Amino acid sequence: MSWPALYTQLVGANRHSTSLGKVWLSVLFIFRVMVLVVAAESVWGDEQSDFTCNTLQPGCENVCYDQFFPVSHIRLWCLQLLFVSTPTLLVAMYVAFRNHRDKKRLLQEVELETLKRRRLPIAGALWWTYACSLVFRLLFEGGFMYALYVVYDGFHMPRLVQCDQWPCPNLVDCFISRPTEKTIFTVFMATASSICMVLNMAELAYIIAKAVTR
Repeated sequence: MSWPALYTQLVGANRHSTSLGKVWLSVLFIFRVMVLVVAAESVWGDEQSDFTCNTLQPGCENVCYDQFFPVSHIRLWCLQLLFVSTPTLLVAMYVAFRNHRDKKRLLQEVELETLKRRRLPIAGALWWTYACSLVFRLLFEGGFMYALYVVYDGFHMPRLVQCDQWPCPNLVDCFISRPTEKTIFTVFMATASSICMVLNMAELAYIIAKAVTR
């Protein structure tokens, strides 16, 4: 699925969300998807080709690259965005189910048009679906941030790494291209992810408080 197609699906589901949910979608696509597509991919485009080590031993650079970059930042962020977006599609599926069920009881063309444009209140089964989607969003965001932190030992990209993997003849120095720029993008994406988590927690607290006081 392309990013525009995913955005269209999320906008449709977000029509039934709270104001915080609409802010979350804006942050997700403006500060994460757009930055990932427009800027971050070009920064990481030379990731393997410009990873150089001070050795001519065949295979050494590839082994060292695999040791320090077991998974690309770009691919990890793409997976994160897809996983984070998926719970919202559950809400869209439930709304589509409700509309299909109610459509059977409506015969007038005007009523059918109204059905397509209606905004369902977050109550009953939709409340549980929406709350579960927020919980899963939080779990996916936190899980991927933790994975990124553990795999790369933090969000800082070093200029030089040392490798002694076979078939390297000894301890070799390897140099990463654009380390400062990559560090800035990594911190930016982690910050945007943290903001999304805060918005999700605030929205979850809001719908719980609203359900309790209803």
